[in-house]
Amino acid sequence: MLDTLHKRFDANINLHAELRWEDVEKRLMADPSALEILSRMEETGGEPDTIGPDPETGRLIFCDCSKETPSGRRSLCYDEEALRKRAKNPPSGSAEGKAGEMGISIMTEELYRKLQSLGEFDLRTSSWIRTPDEVRQLGGALFCERRYGKVFTFHNGADSYYSVRGFRGFILV
Repeated sequence: MLDTLHKRFDANINLHAELRWEDVEKRLMADPSALEILSRMEETGGEPDTIGPDPETGRLIFCDCSKETPSGRRSLCYDEEALRKRAKNPPSGSAEGKAGEMGISIMTEELYRKLQSLGEFDLRTSSWIRTPDEVRQLGGALFCERRYGKVFTFHNGADSYYSVRGFRGFILV
């Protein structure tokens, strides 16, 4: 996994121009569980990479940088509550449930927009994002995508699922 991350780091310097691989590698080596989580992200098509330090903690943000929402994490409703309530044609799981199994968090809208400022992602797919409690309590959930050169945030019923909607996750290292 470390070799894959190094090659991806070098190939996508625009995502983290201010970082040096040696510093990233030190952080990864100091946290072996992070490499396991990044491997899970890779296995589901996330192509994880760092997009720089988190402004609040200084830790490095590693997130899904695949051009489209990860292929191994699509056709999921938003959370376990929505999955339980979906009587007809339920999906195989939920975005929050899968994220929890993998040890990652679903991207916030702020983080999604930061990623989009570094490149163009989700041109044909969409990604669930962390939904505020007040929206979720009303049965909704939020997702984002890029269309027409703009990043849009939309809402849908939390129990909805589509073959082109998945989720992007992240961890702090």
